[in-house]
Amino acid sequence: MAQCHRVVNDVLETVDFVAPDDRVMFRTCEREKDRVIFQMGTADPDRALVVARLVEKDVAAIDVNMGCPKEYSTKGGMGAALLSDPDKIEAVSASARRCASVEETVSLVRRIEKTGVTAVAVHGRLKEERPRHPVHCDYIQAVAQAVSIPVIANGGSLDLVKTNADIEEFRKATGASSVMLARAAMWNASVFSNQGPLPVERVMEEYLKYAIQYDNNAFNTKYCLCQMLRDKVESPLGKQLQAAQTSAEIWYSTRLLYDSLQCVERRREYPPRVTPKMFLLEWSRKEKLEQPLYETVQRSQDRAFQSIVTVAQKRYRSSLWEKSKKFAEQAAAVVCLRVLGVPEGRIGEEDSGLVCKRKREGKMNGTTEEEGNIKLYFCFSAPKTFSVNVPGLHMNSACQ
Repeated sequence: MAQCHRVVNDVLETVDFVAPDDRVMFRTCEREKDRVIFQMGTADPDRALVVARLVEKDVAAIDVNMGCPKEYSTKGGMGAALLSDPDKIEAVSASARRCASVEETVSLVRRIEKTGVTAVAVHGRLKEERPRHPVHCDYIQAVAQAVSIPVIANGGSLDLVKTNADIEEFRKATGASSVMLARAAMWNASVFSNQGPLPVERVMEEYLKYAIQYDNNAFNTKYCLCQMLRDKVESPLGKQLQAAQTSAEIWYSTRLLYDSLQCVERRREYPPRVTPKMFLLEWSRKEKLEQPLYETVQRSQDRAFQSIVTVAQKRYRSSLWEKSKKFAEQAAAVVCLRVLGVPEGRIGEEDSGLVCKRKREGKMNGTTEEEGNIKLYFCFSAPKTFSVNVPGLHMNSACQ
């Protein structure tokens, strides 16, 4: 995050924090500005400050994780590793796990309180304990009674919190001001509903709507859906989901989103044998320009392709990497057509010379091909940048 830059995405109506390699590391929107809390893992107060200043105008609060016991976190001095370094805690202060004793936990939280934090979340387990171990409500209660800042209770997902009513019971049992949920919310976000939890399939469908609307990373989408399936991850649906590699494969292999697609889908129909590359070539000839020149490279680590098309001495590229050279070139062509404002052969553009030509050829050849469909779901926009994601053809693009 420290290397990211902030981009206002006018198409999605979001604020994106984009890494140097064009990956969106964090995306938020005005709707959740007063609700979302940005949690970071850090062991460096200077970097933590850089990130905090980067996101401070777009989130409700900033939290430093001091409770994650996983090796990927602790080996870098982050998460629960910070519990053994109070001096550093004061510098970066905070959500924390409990220490070995009530006294140590209270002492640490009092020290954190003096740094000026507005709240502290306490996970009621030791660093060595895991979710299978019972949560220690008495430790959280002792902290809540010892400090004046709000204490947020955490750790009750598995054994205490299964419904919205359980959240309040957990809060009362710990004497905390509020409750933070991770696993329970990840398994079924409707745990917050006053009407009771919904079937997980319904929640998955609703989640996919948001994943589409806000152009979520496909692998993150798959991870979240697998977490919702839990013990059903080896079911036929779970296996289809695990095999999916793209957003399109997730949407169609699960078959959960057929109805919800209608609310965000914008349909483009291309006549048979007409592609964006063909339209770009026709336009170039009409403008008496040189033929579009495509340059394609292949990435060694995953053998994915990226193309740049040069038209009138300007270069257009897709910032996403495609599975084939063909898709990469088509992606670059779409970028160019969009930037130039040239028709692509969609509905309402049937008077294009290329479309008419292909129709005549089809009649002469006696072909009866049906119109091919490409479904356009959403766009990503930044200064001089936009993207398109199409099932089977993901185009996240920039004009150079």
